[in-house]
Amino acid sequence: MRKKIVAGNWKMNNDLSQTQTLLNDLKKQVLPENVAIIVAPSFTNLYAAFESLRDHKIEVAAQNMHQSDAGAFTGEVSAAMLKSVGVKTVIVGHSERRSYYNEDNSVLSEKVNTALDNGMHIIFCFGEELDQRKAGNHYEVVKEQLEEGLFHISEENFKNIVLAYEPVWAIGTGETATPDQAQQMHHFIRETVAENYSEAIANQVSIVYGGSVKPNNVTEIFSQPDVDGGLIGGASLSAESFMAIVNAFQNK
Repeated sequence: MRKKIVAGNWKMNNDLSQTQTLLNDLKKQVLPENVAIIVAPSFTNLYAAFESLRDHKIEVAAQNMHQSDAGAFTGEVSAAMLKSVGVKTVIVGHSERRSYYNEDNSVLSEKVNTALDNGMHIIFCFGEELDQRKAGNHYEVVKEQLEEGLFHISEENFKNIVLAYEPVWAIGTGETATPDQAQQMHHFIRETVAENYSEAIANQVSIVYGGSVKPNNVTEIFSQPDVDGGLIGGASLSAESFMAIVNAFQNK
């Protein structure tokens, strides 16, 4: 049985007080046993979040990390720094990092290597732009991002990977891939993993969907056989809406 995962990427939102308030609201909730729940606050609030959730089911992840272990990289954060404040999971390759900060597949492959060398778990993001979808190149784009950014790792290391498909045209736009579109791409991703590794690896890796997931559309998306959860943006900034998404698996 593949792990069901719902991760909240808080992006550049919530100061310390707001972070503590949201975490306290989440800690009051009754959490389903069959869903892994992750939150990714800003760098400045990671330690506070880890301390708040130290004995709690909810896990803390970082939104990014640098590919080098240390050095003259002003403003950057290393894997060792993350681990030193209790963070063992990192989001790599989010579309905003790819587009705003020019992170290409080569850089992301280095980040993957560094994270794995440091014993971290990775939520690896990828997905096509709107023009690529309209041109019918979306499958080729996704395959290239996977092959160049991730598929150099060993089968053994795949146990530390969660795949996050994010159609870029559906992130923060209010547009969402239809449940059929999500399923078609997730099935293609699983087949691509099987071709490059094995059926066993493909069947065990969790593939989550990211792109304007909200309480009013989550049940249909999560009902698809190859969708194992979500990477949630704006809707994760409210405990009520985030928990509505987490609890959608109870309806499957």
